[in-house]
Amino acid sequence: MKNTKIIAAVVMIFALISLLVITLDDRDKEPAAGFLSHRIVAHAMGGVNGHAYTNTLEAFVANYEQGTRVFEADLMLTSDGQLVARHEWSKNMSRLLGQQTVLPAAKQGTVLEYAQFMNSPILDIYSPLDIDKILDLMQAYPDAYIVTDTKETNPERVTQQFRLLTEAAERRDPALLERVIPQIYNQDMLGVINKVHVFPEVLYTLYQSQDSDEQVTDFAKESGVDITMPSDRANKSFVQKLKKAGVRVYVNTVNEENEIVELSRLGVDGFYTDFVSEDDLSTFKGLR
Repeated sequence: MKNTKIIAAVVMIFALISLLVITLDDRDKEPAAGFLSHRIVAHAMGGVNGHAYTNTLEAFVANYEQGTRVFEADLMLTSDGQLVARHEWSKNMSRLLGQQTVLPAAKQGTVLEYAQFMNSPILDIYSPLDIDKILDLMQAYPDAYIVTDTKETNPERVTQQFRLLTEAAERRDPALLERVIPQIYNQDMLGVINKVHVFPEVLYTLYQSQDSDEQVTDFAKESGVDITMPSDRANKSFVQKLKKAGVRVYVNTVNEENEIVELSRLGVDGFYTDFVSEDDLSTFKGLR
């Protein structure tokens, strides 16, 4: 009788443990919500009619209509201190954006004034964006998210950029900031941004970082940030270390189906891309 009771108790304990494991496993498998439910990040607002890096209103709308909901915006300061969507202030970028005729030659490789930037169409037909117009889009499309690429690492410049962003959002609706995901370029930048505003989600992008895999993993685990890395740094060992630490992993910038599928099999969660939409992604075979 005594042995029977012991066996029954052991069986009950085992059953409770099994139930707990199943419950936790089901919790882990709950579908992500909000920003985390999307796997595509439209690089520079996404491509439009075969053109990348435009950061334009039309690029946003075209990619939104194809199911994409997360948009990376390159945000830079004009010479008179306004925040606008531009990948870089270079002559090559002016050429890529087809602005050789709308901009004087002397201005094509320099930081533009705000008015000149906003009055210079991209590729003759596309509309430049400033932070106010980006926030207008966020209000018009309430399920869209913006990932910032502000380039700067100087604390004063970073502070200036994020103050302009947060002040513009607060004038409209502070809740907009819940759909802004800053990218940071080094560990210290997180503290700089947090002094301006504490954002719900932050991505540590590694394209400027000198941190080792171990340093990145430790920082992500301690701070709660997720990670974006160039595709050539996304190896199985590094990705799995991050995943084991509970970190979401994104890769930039990839446009080919086979590369995206291969990266997904390594455990990569999301993909910065010029030309792949969320609708496209749903058709990829072998995606994990």
